[in-house]
Amino acid sequence: MMWDGIDWWQIIEATRDTIVMVGASLFFTVLLGLPLGVWLFLTGPNQLLANRGVYQSLSLVVNVLRSMPFIILLILMIPLTRLLVGTALGVVGAIPPLVVSAAPFFGRLIENSLRELSPGVSEACRAMGANARETVLMALLPEAKTGVVAAVIVTAITLVGYSAMSGVVGGGGLGDLAMRYGYQRYQTDIMVVTVLVLIVLVQLMQVFGDKLVSYLTRKIS
Repeated sequence: MMWDGIDWWQIIEATRDTIVMVGASLFFTVLLGLPLGVWLFLTGPNQLLANRGVYQSLSLVVNVLRSMPFIILLILMIPLTRLLVGTALGVVGAIPPLVVSAAPFFGRLIENSLRELSPGVSEACRAMGANARETVLMALLPEAKTGVVAAVIVTAITLVGYSAMSGVVGGGGLGDLAMRYGYQRYQTDIMVVTVLVLIVLVQLMQVFGDKLVSYLTRKIS
């Protein structure tokens, strides 16, 4: 049978590594990308801390990192990754480039979510004497929480795809398994299984995200 040559325990371990890789990368992506998105919003035109120079500089960095293909960024960051975590291989070695690639993407999503809010939210906070930090923490982010959650889910799904690409340079997880066995050793069955597992992971994330966003939307309304 087609599936007789598959080491299912190896598939399970690779799936676990992918989940760990995506989870850790998502944590640091949100940690860095959320402040980046808020800062992009605040320094944008007609906002509380409007500063054209700062906004354009941040926007340029975000656009450059977002436009760079992940596989190229992965290779370029090998020396920096080794400096940061001691290795450029495996699950640990894939996390820094994943974060550097996803954080600007997530930051832009956060900026767009905040821009969709009514200008009256910021104006009301300003009229009550709230500063920028208070406005963000007590008004803007709570109002934009459905957009923030949706951005987290979209970023998580993007990271699943990026984590698979990291297998090209020994990044670990399902992508590495597909590369070593499915591509280099022509074991089509392993390639098919890894693709199916990735599809299931993405589908589960999307279903969970949709339900969570729907719940928050109903709670707000």
